[in-house]
Amino acid sequence: MNNRYDVVIAGAGPAGGQCARDLAARGYDVVVLETESEDEFPRQSNKSTAGTFPSMMASFGIPDDVVMQYTDSVVLESPTEHYVREQPGAVLEFADFKRFLVEDSRADGAEYRFDARVTAPIVENDEIVGVRYNGDEEVYGEIVIDATGPAAPLAKKLGVVDLKRENHAIGIEYEFEGIDIDRPGFADLHDAMMLRLDHELAPGGYSWIFHTGGDTAKVGLCYIQNGSHEQYARDGYSIDDYLNHWLETDPRFANAERLEGKQHRGSAHIQLPGQMHTDRFMAIGDTVPTVDPLWGEGINKCMQSGRMAAIAADSCLKHGDVKPTAENLEVYDTLWHRDVAPNVKTRQHMTQLLYLASNERYDKLMRDLNRFDEETLAEANRGNIRAVLKLLGPSDASLLARFAKQQFGF
Repeated sequence: MNNRYDVVIAGAGPAGGQCARDLAARGYDVVVLETESEDEFPRQSNKSTAGTFPSMMASFGIPDDVVMQYTDSVVLESPTEHYVREQPGAVLEFADFKRFLVEDSRADGAEYRFDARVTAPIVENDEIVGVRYNGDEEVYGEIVIDATGPAAPLAKKLGVVDLKRENHAIGIEYEFEGIDIDRPGFADLHDAMMLRLDHELAPGGYSWIFHTGGDTAKVGLCYIQNGSHEQYARDGYSIDDYLNHWLETDPRFANAERLEGKQHRGSAHIQLPGQMHTDRFMAIGDTVPTVDPLWGEGINKCMQSGRMAAIAADSCLKHGDVKPTAENLEVYDTLWHRDVAPNVKTRQHMTQLLYLASNERYDKLMRDLNRFDEETLAEANRGNIRAVLKLLGPSDASLLARFAKQQFGF
């Protein structure tokens, strides 16, 4: 078995799989190390709601046969209001999608080693030169990429990321049949992806229903375990308790039944990223702190992150005399901030402010969105300060004061 490659990638998720696709298509020797067994892949890592947009499908050449349902709209709900925006989307069968990335990159020559748990970097002369996995197995590469998500065994030990517990987001999702998709008093969720802001269901976070055809849908919630969550949380409630509470109290689920084997759990870190690379190394996908979980469209961001890392690696490897030093790999950070997450600081502050708001303020937000033109929300999501300010008013003074105290301690 070969143990020397141009690029070693830890993790076969969307970021790692796409990075392998791009590099293998360029003719590089690539190996991907994945913790799970190939027969069950992806089982434990099948964690995403898998909502995305047709633009992502086209940009990355994703086939229609991994799509469970194409959708026509995005619905935002609050406890008593809702807002509907026409926005084409796609709900993926996440397992099929991840397997496609593996097989497509394999067709171009990428090698995958399953049952390969990465444990530590191999460092020589203060530079990473390879990866240790499954205890004493070793593999070497000119460039090493960590795409393992929040586990981040390589990025953490190299000091590239510092994932803080107070920014840790957790999520749970089930797939159901028997859902009342067009319940009177609620928005019609046929061919829709719905996100709900409601601290009764997801304190300091959000919940969702993504229609997957007929009377079936993906249903889940997530929240960040920080001050916003603590402010609204119920004593002794786990994330499973909140999901069960929603299922028991929302009439749309009165006749719903869980689909066997369709349970997904996941986590991410919601904080501003620092430097994402060092000599011969890059951290991609959810190994890097997430920009924001509500508006960030995670699959696309992970795929883009993998592509930017492939571009950075190619910029060094295609020239035999250009070493993959931190200086030469800095193009990855530049591309990430320009193309993956522009205006990252503003967008994250907007998300943090959103989670501090009360349920009553969420109801007002929906009413405001129904008054404004559709571009207001889109521009706010892109980090446009004027659009963000348009969504705020004099009555938000106390909310802004709490945000300032949380951010700056005053």
